[in-house]
Amino acid sequence: MTFSIVARCPRSGEFGVGIATYSPNVGVRCPVVVPQRGAASLQAVANPHLLPLARQLIGSALSAEKIVAELQSADPFPQSRQIHVVDVYGRSFAFTGEKNAPWCGHILGDGYAVAGNVLAGEGVVKAMAEAFEASATKTLAERLVRAVEAGRDAGGQPEGQNSAALLVYGDQTFPLVDLRVDLHDQPEAELRRLWDWFCPMVPYYVQRAHTPAVPRWWQWRMEHVPGWVARHLRR
Repeated sequence: MTFSIVARCPRSGEFGVGIATYSPNVGVRCPVVVPQRGAASLQAVANPHLLPLARQLIGSALSAEKIVAELQSADPFPQSRQIHVVDVYGRSFAFTGEKNAPWCGHILGDGYAVAGNVLAGEGVVKAMAEAFEASATKTLAERLVRAVEAGRDAGGQPEGQNSAALLVYGDQTFPLVDLRVDLHDQPEAELRRLWDWFCPMVPYYVQRAHTPAVPRWWQWRMEHVPGWVARHLRR
């Protein structure tokens, strides 16, 4: 009961996942990103037991097709899963098991894959792919959020969504972005709110990891985010 996009940015080398679903707490159960190696989402009737293996396979720099095949072979119920992967070379591959509830399917593109199940129709994944391709000049995180929003606007899931997540890694061992909406009436809108606030802070948290003497976050934000002080004081 999910729609998601996994992708690689050819300019920055970042990998990431954007995802939304009817179930709560999707960010901990489906997305996988290994820095400088690849990204995947293991969804539908999600099996979190496969996540460590997925990280190992992606980290070994295997092809996307090989990663999916190995995950299928390790799973006693592969036809209940939906898996899509972008590998270290930016190649994508996906599998939608025959026991996925309709509408279900996936789209493969240059450096990305979109997949979903229990959707309002094929237009959901098409809209996500179009939104991602149309925003090529933006950061990877922004493109992923736009794709998730497009999936929602194209109908999403008939019963609606309750959780969403955004996970992006660059060349650090920690995520550049790890935002989760675990339970919300409008999770995509809440993910957008969180991302818009956090976006200018990405370089701050990278800097702080290497330079402990940086200012406190609110001081840094006052200096680097135009208009933030005025907006903050109004609240």
